Parts: sequence; C-alpha cells; structure tokens
Amino acid sequence: MYAWEKLVLLTHLLEQGLTKTAIAAQVGVSRRTVYHWLATGQLDRDLSQGGSGTRVQRPAKLDPYKPIIDTRLGTYPQLSAVRLFTEVQAAGYAGGITQLRDYVLQVRPRPEPEPVVRFETPPGLQAQVDFADFRFPWGKRHALLVVLGHSRLLWLTFYLRQTMRTLMTGLETAFAYLGGVPRELLFDQLKAVIIEDRRPDDGKLIENPEFLRFAAHWGFRIRACRPYRAQTKGKVERPVSYVRGNFVYGREFLGDADLAAQAARWLDDVANVRCHGTTGEAPRLRFERDERAVLLPLAARPYQPLVPLVPRRAPIRAAALDFSVERRPLESYSALLEAI
Repeated sequence: MYAWEKLVLLTHLLEQGLTKTAIAAQVGVSRRTVYHWLATGQLDRDLSQGGSGTRVQRPAKLDPYKPIIDTRLGTYPQLSAVRLFTEVQAAGYAGGITQLRDYVLQVRPRPEPEPVVRFETPPGLQAQVDFADFRFPWGKRHALLVVLGHSRLLWLTFYLRQTMRTLMTGLETAFAYLGGVPRELLFDQLKAVIIEDRRPDDGKLIENPEFLRFAAHWGFRIRACRPYRAQTKGKVERPVSYVRGNFVYGREFLGDADLAAQAARWLDDVANVRCHGTTGEAPRLRFERDERAVLLPLAARPYQPLVPLVPRRAPIRAAALDFSVERRPLESYSALLEAI
C-alpha cells in the first residue's frame, strides 16, 4: 500500500471513531507513525488527487542554469554537452554532467532534414557508372558498376586496375550485356572521364578527349555529378553498398575466375530479379518491359583508341653479350697486311 493510500484509510478510520492503536493495526504501521502523520498535518493535504498529491517536486541543481544552456544552444546549436558543462560550471553549477547531457538531448535544436529529391529518369535515358574497391585474400580488385536509371538493372565486373582501358573495355561489355546503349552516362568525377570540373566557379566541364571519342563512337552523352552533390549519384552508390553486403560479404572466392562466375550468377539470380525497394518491381522485369527496346543500338565494332591504351611495362634491358677477344702478337697483323 502506498503512503497516500494509507493516509486516505487513516482519515476514513478516524472519521469512524477508531482508536489510534486500532487504526495503526489496520493500516499496517506503528502507532508512533500515526501520531507523526497527525502531528505534521499530513491529513490536512488534499488527498483526492491520489499519489500525486503527496509528492513534492524538488528543484534540480541544473534548473537555475537552464536559461544559459537554452541561450547558448539557440545561438550555437552544435555546442557539445562537455563544452556547455564547462560554461555552467564557471557560472556556479555544482551538479554532474549526466543531467546536463539529458537536458541538452531534449532541447538541442534539430535542423529540418534536407528533403531527398529522387531524380527519376525515363526508360533508356541514363545509366550511372562508378568504381568501387574491394579487397580479397589474393589482392585488391576494382568493381565497375553500371546501373540503369529507370529499371535499376545492375551490371558489374571486377578488374585488376582502374584505368582508361578498363573503363572502356568494361563499358563495352556492359553494353553487350544490356543489348544496347543508354543515351547518357553519369559519372562521379572519374579521372579517366573528367579532367577538370570548373562548374562550381561558373566554368565548364572538361572531359578527357579520348573518352569523348569513345562516347561519340557509342553514341552516348557524358554527364558528371557536381562535386559534393551526393543526391545526384544515389542510384549507383546504393548498389555499391548492396554489392558489399549481399554479394561479397560472407562469401568465399577461389580467385578472379570464381569471383567473376559468382558475380554473373548473382546478377541473374538475385540482384536483377529481386523486388527493388524504390520501384517496387524486379529490375529485370522493368527493363524487359520498358527499357530494352528504347536503348540505342550497339556500335558495329569495338572502339579503336586514337592512342593504343596498352598497360605500361617495365623497359626491357638488352641482354649482356658473352664474347671473348682473341689476342694475337703484332707480327701476325703485319703478315696479314702484306698478304693483302
């Protein structure tokens, strides 16, 4: 029985005329406690509000300093609790940091989250392209990912190096996988594609001339994400996390050949047939229904670089020749000249 319930019962029993000894026995307290309640006037309180009428809210040590915290956070919303603790201590606060932390969590201004704007693209218009690094027991590999913007159909493969040659070869393989070419490819500031991006300073995007020729050969336009604008490249960055968590993590690979084989099966059996979280449809179904027919046709032949893109090799040193010099006396050379 709570204290306020006992007080209510005590009042009721007193009104019935019971002795204090009998009341103490029924309430379950000592007779001294009954005398104490009567002497301290606890029966004079308003007991109609239940237990809340018997509790007294003590002021917290932090209460006098809350206006300081509110003012500081109103001006500097990112001030840490440790910093605020130091400041209110200087003002005379003698309490601990725990209650200050709890209060800061309650009152710290929270900025409105930046709305996520999804840039949905019509079928066949755009694909996003990017590299992602993975480490395997036998070495580091670079995954090239291509994601169609409308259907979210995914293609990827792994390469030993991240070079211009890798990018061109990989994109040609991706086009063959798709059976066509999107009208534009969006890149995330790849050095093989973008030499310099001067758009933040009202300048222009400067593309790699060799890659411009490659794009013209296949018929697509080059698009580049603006620096520090993560919203424009989400369709490919989310699949990077998906590849890490759903394909690479927890699997064992015997080497590059096994990695490529498992990746191909995973694309066809898992990634492109799952129900996509944004579109609500399987990427393969959406691709076959809406996108395959509107892709640009494949080029008649692979691209031939203006400058052969061969990997650099260490210079071949000429092998040392093993020969000996025959030594003869001077008289033999004189005899040879006379014979001539």
